[in-house]
Amino acid sequence: MSSPQHESPRPLHGLEADAVLRAILQGTATETGHGFFSALVKNLASALGTHGAWVTEYFPEQRRLRALSFWMDGQWVKDYEVDIAGTPCERVIDTARLVHFPDRILEIYPHEEELRQAGAVSYLGVPLQDTNGTILGHMAVIDRRPIPEEPRIYAIFKIFAERAAAELRRLRAEAEVREREETVGRLLGSAMDAIIELDDQLRIIRVNPATEKVFRCQSAQMVRQNFRRFVSPADVARLTSLIAEVDARPEGHRSLWIPGGLTACCPEGSSFPAEATLSRFELHRRTFTTVILRNVRDRVDAEQKIQSLTAETERLREELQALHQDGALIGDSPALRQVLQDIAQVAPTDATVLIIGETGTGKELAARAIHQASHRKDRSLITVNCAAIPATLIESEFFGHEPGAFTGATRKREGRFALADKGTIFLDEIGELPLDLQAKLLRVLQEGEFDPVGSSYKKKVNVRVLAATNRDLSQAIREGRFREDLFYRLNVFPLRLPPLRERGDDVVRLASSFARQFANGMGRSIAPLTPECSRRLKAYHWPGNVRELKNVIERAVITATDGRLNLDRALPEALSSAPVIERQKEIFSEKIHTVKELEALERDNILRALDATQWTVSGEKGAAKLLGLNPSTLASRMKALNIQKPR
Repeated sequence: MSSPQHESPRPLHGLEADAVLRAILQGTATETGHGFFSALVKNLASALGTHGAWVTEYFPEQRRLRALSFWMDGQWVKDYEVDIAGTPCERVIDTARLVHFPDRILEIYPHEEELRQAGAVSYLGVPLQDTNGTILGHMAVIDRRPIPEEPRIYAIFKIFAERAAAELRRLRAEAEVREREETVGRLLGSAMDAIIELDDQLRIIRVNPATEKVFRCQSAQMVRQNFRRFVSPADVARLTSLIAEVDARPEGHRSLWIPGGLTACCPEGSSFPAEATLSRFELHRRTFTTVILRNVRDRVDAEQKIQSLTAETERLREELQALHQDGALIGDSPALRQVLQDIAQVAPTDATVLIIGETGTGKELAARAIHQASHRKDRSLITVNCAAIPATLIESEFFGHEPGAFTGATRKREGRFALADKGTIFLDEIGELPLDLQAKLLRVLQEGEFDPVGSSYKKKVNVRVLAATNRDLSQAIREGRFREDLFYRLNVFPLRLPPLRERGDDVVRLASSFARQFANGMGRSIAPLTPECSRRLKAYHWPGNVRELKNVIERAVITATDGRLNLDRALPEALSSAPVIERQKEIFSEKIHTVKELEALERDNILRALDATQWTVSGEKGAAKLLGLNPSTLASRMKALNIQKPR
């Protein structure tokens, strides 16, 4: 502060308190904010006749004062700020009391350069305090003459200090309110959730920017509208009951998550699932509601996609496991070579294939082989067993459904055809498909589109269809159980899998492969098949085909003795007794025999076999081999028929 040359103010002696108060009040009555502080210090300096006056704001962390307004020698001092250490102001701040140095202040503060430059002689300062006693700032005057110790001056000073403190408190409160409003505004503006405020009639009062994005409309289309228009009809009644539930709660607890969320409706007609919270508050004796909505369509779709991918992964795992375990396409018979040639020809195309064969011939393995050899091999192979799905769910299983399509349909679900898009779908047991669904399947084959259950839109897919059956579809067509037009759509490339009995030595190759697999799995060692085992396996009719052969070999490995397959217990009884039965048919073809006669004939037959083998029971040249019986079985029959070796 410098000391400019100007006319000195009038002396402080002989002040009229009422006149001073009136002058200061008149000078500040119409002002607020920073204008008030300017008017205050100017009128204060004028009324008291001091060279300078100022009002400052205190910053306790830095121990500094910053002038809100500073009047000195008839002009404004801009941007004044000072560290209070070693100044008269420090005593005001630290004692929180009025401080008066009536004369010779430079003797008290000899090192205070600003006071020296201003030529200050006296100082009067008072703290500005908050209602709780916190120091907000201070108000002070200085003069180049002594300021007398006048109680009237002190009283005037304190009055206007309190007025200045009140204005400073008001400004700070306004600043805090503005800061809170700006913070709330930033929060609302940056929130990704739709925040909607409703009046006591549930009319929309205001919305945040995210609401416009979520509901795909401008706020002007929503404000003053009833919020009930923006939720599904089923949720309107729920809202009423939930509001009643919230209102019954004690103050401070009037909010809740809306169970199950809401279905929100956009003005342009679309809808989306939403998580939602509901809260109620009172203002000016009116009750208001805040609803916060979050569009969870993407999350629901992602969860459903994860579920679909999980299910698909499990199916692929099962298929891969079956691919390694099922050896239905192992072999070198002419019948199998023809199948493999047909697969190689049709696989690169997108032709629909109808795989025909008895149960257990490996129809699913053939479908996997076609898919793996096609250009769709990097996409999904989705398998559906048409006979294993309840009739009431098969349409949803095929084509998926929308939420609410039927009882229990709480979420959207993708059907098997959607999962197989750009890949392959294998419809096993196609002959078991209900007639009403056959028509919808025909549409998918013809047009490549379908309607998910409960939806109003069509879905296009690019799917290659492989179907399989062990039934006579021609007979089913004649009986009205299968659509003829669907049959011709499926029968683009028929692929017949031969039964095991038509594959000759393939049964032995398959049996050897299965035996190794099961033995390795059980940690056992199995000897190669003997010629006798091979003969017996080839002689059996195998009505269950490869599946039955696997079961037989697994039983034979389980009951194996000394590393040799036990076919006596594994093969059906019809096989072990087949040679004897055939021989008996020839012997008994002309006469019906009694049980005693049959026993006599059996005894005679066994004796002739024993004589022919010199009473050798087991081994390659034994009677059991000749009779086609297990040695233990022959020994048991000999005991029952009282057949003993002659001495």
